[in-house]
Amino acid sequence: MSAPTTTDGPRVYRGLAHREGTGWIAGMTPVQAFLVIAVCSPALLAMSRSRWSQTLGWGAFAAVVVVLIVVPIRGRPAFRWLADLIMFQTGVLMRWSPWQSRAAAGLAGDRTEPDLPGVLSRLEFPDGPEFHGARICLIHDTAEGRWGATGRLTHSGVGMLSDQECERLAARLGSMLAGLGHREVVDRVSLLVRTVPDDGSEYEVWRSRHEHPDAPDLARRVTAEIDRDVAGVSVRTELFVTVSGTEEALRRPAKAAGGGVAGRAYALYRLLEGVTDSLQGLGVRSVTWLTSTGVAEAVKTGFNPATSASLSYRRLVRPDTDGTVGLPISQAGPALAPAPDARAYHHDGYSSVSYAVQPPESGTLFGSLGPMLAVRTAGERRTVAIHYEILSQAAGARVVRSDRFRHNVLIDAKAARGFATTEADARDRRGSREQEAAVAAGHAVVRFTVAASVTVPSDWNVEDHAARLENDSSGRFRLLRLELAQDSAFVAAALPVGIGLPRQKRAFDS
Repeated sequence: MSAPTTTDGPRVYRGLAHREGTGWIAGMTPVQAFLVIAVCSPALLAMSRSRWSQTLGWGAFAAVVVVLIVVPIRGRPAFRWLADLIMFQTGVLMRWSPWQSRAAAGLAGDRTEPDLPGVLSRLEFPDGPEFHGARICLIHDTAEGRWGATGRLTHSGVGMLSDQECERLAARLGSMLAGLGHREVVDRVSLLVRTVPDDGSEYEVWRSRHEHPDAPDLARRVTAEIDRDVAGVSVRTELFVTVSGTEEALRRPAKAAGGGVAGRAYALYRLLEGVTDSLQGLGVRSVTWLTSTGVAEAVKTGFNPATSASLSYRRLVRPDTDGTVGLPISQAGPALAPAPDARAYHHDGYSSVSYAVQPPESGTLFGSLGPMLAVRTAGERRTVAIHYEILSQAAGARVVRSDRFRHNVLIDAKAARGFATTEADARDRRGSREQEAAVAAGHAVVRFTVAASVTVPSDWNVEDHAARLENDSSGRFRLLRLELAQDSAFVAAALPVGIGLPRQKRAFDS
């Protein structure tokens, strides 16, 4: 979805992204239009028979229902808000929402069996066969029938790169997504960046091993004072990538590889090397595909950032034979997660607020998500996740043809009835033609979503930190707070397990 506005300066990415579920009939979807007609029919029928009292009664009822169906409030129709609120309050009253781990309850369990709350309960984490000397942990989403793997990346960032280098990285990212679409095995890629408060554990271990015993006392005191001042505001950044494919796409290559979990693992492994090479072309220095203990650590530190220091110290001081922490997958989740609030999620002594990030109509620049990761207070944790789904060539062609047909029909219908077309209509029509031409030339259609979150200790005022995140994104992106779904939104924004995109309805072009 890129289009340079001028020949000089950074490239602006604008204009070719479409929201899913755009209505055909006066902005309504066919389901909404059918419901509106159905609810208005009794009033119209009573009017045709001159029964004015019944017309008034049915008209008032229809007006209320039409408002609930049609009027959008913060991204959701009023009827959807009402249904979500009823489900949310039902879960709270029936005590379905509070969650406590088996370990916190004093119950014994299998170390290889995950114990996770909410939408994470549908995940399984079987170990695959060896891949470059390690048994990669597979992430099996039993609800959607997906198999994936997560890798930890090291990258120097893009803050110091020139406009030309950023444009080159964007082009390579598009090439990587298009290449995965042509393979039609892995169709989802999730990139997660999150900050981690750095308490200096790694530095302390390094100093204890390299400190000279005869160093002057003054030098020791000055160094200790500097360490104390710097450690309080130090922040590290973690970067993860998760790739996954559907059961249907993996079935044939998995059967050729022997079937079962091992066959699906081998089918994924054949793609992981290509993904690694593509990521290195994006400036990634190293890609480490995580074992079950690595995934457990990534999930645990997502719920409880304070455990990052102890796990890091244990890994440095007492590493296992394979160099991992040794945290079993059964202990990856939080110990306690009370019933979530409508506007926040509480877990293991922390509170999080999560958002859906909506790109502006005016376009955005490569790297413009960076300010959302700018931590304002020591102890605060921020995350940004981008989830991509690459559609097959056939599905992408259907999507762009449908968009072009819809825009043409709407504009022609306005012109036939004497209504003036707006610049937005002309832009959408022009964009749909460009999309169809791009797909015909071999480009991929990509669904995507962006999620962000901020996490602070539960005794802090989380609303203050949420407001700061909103301030950092204002003028660049619009943040839509995912109320009544903060627990699921937290998973999409802060945990590298590949959950974040809803089931496909329509598609975005990228």
